[in-house]
Formats: sequence, structure tokens, C-alpha cells
Amino acid sequence: MSELIDLVAHLFDSTNQLFTLVKDRFSTNVSESFTSMTPKQWLRLVIFVGGYMLLRPYIIKLGAKHQEKQMEKQFKEEEERQAQISPNELRGQQIGLPEDSDDDEQVETTASDWGKKARKRQRNMIKKLLDTEEKRLQELQEDEEDKDIEQYLVG
Repeated sequence: MSELIDLVAHLFDSTNQLFTLVKDRFSTNVSESFTSMTPKQWLRLVIFVGGYMLLRPYIIKLGAKHQEKQMEKQFKEEEERQAQISPNELRGQQIGLPEDSDDDEQVETTASDWGKKARKRQRNMIKKLLDTEEKRLQELQEDEEDKDIEQYLVG
């Protein structure tokens, strides 16, 4: 137990010595750098600091404009992405059409081309089903609107 206490005491002593060393070196280096500066170096320091103070507001404005343009661009991209959502996706229906692979350029048939007509038929059937469902939903919505209007006209 006493060894542990000795180790902790040694750790605190070492940390204290390190802190004191860093503080002394920092204060010595800073004071030496200012006392040993020539008039040319002082003038150079004043020019840099003054230039920074004069240009800082303009640099901040330039950065703000750049950031605003970037945010507008990001906002436009977000709106375009949201605009590309189909009505079915908004309703929660996500039915994907198989991608069109109608390549009429191939003349010779292979084993992989045998199901080409079946894929076309399937694609066309899915398109027809989606179109009829869209029409049905549109008619339902129109009927509901007519009932609302009729309520105000009759009453």
C-alpha cells in the first residue's frame, strides 16, 4: 500500500515539474522573442496584424456568401430529389417495373434470350395493372370530392 502511495506522490511530483518547466520555457521564449525584435520585425508584425484586422470582415462575408450558395444548391438538390417521388411512393405503394431490356439489335438468339417475350408480357401486364389502379384511385378521389360538393349544394 505504501508503494502505491509513493508511486502516486512521484506521479504528482513529475507532473508538477513538467508543468513548471513548460510554463518557464513559454514565458522565457515569449519575453525573449519580443525583446529581441528589430524595428523591421515590429513593423512587419504590425502590418500583418493590421491587415488581418482590416480584411477579416470581408473574408467572413465572402465565406458567408459561399456557404449560402452551397446551402441553396443543396436545398435545390433536395427539392429535385423529393420532386422525383412518384405518387405510388407517396401512398406507400412501392411497385417497381422491371427494367426495359428491349435490345432489338441482336439478331442471333441464345439460351438467355428465350424468356425475352415473357419478360415483355410481364412488364406490359404490370404497367396495365398500375394504370388501372391509378384510374380507380383517381375516380375514388373524384367521387369523394363530388360528395363533399353535393353536401354543400343540397344542404
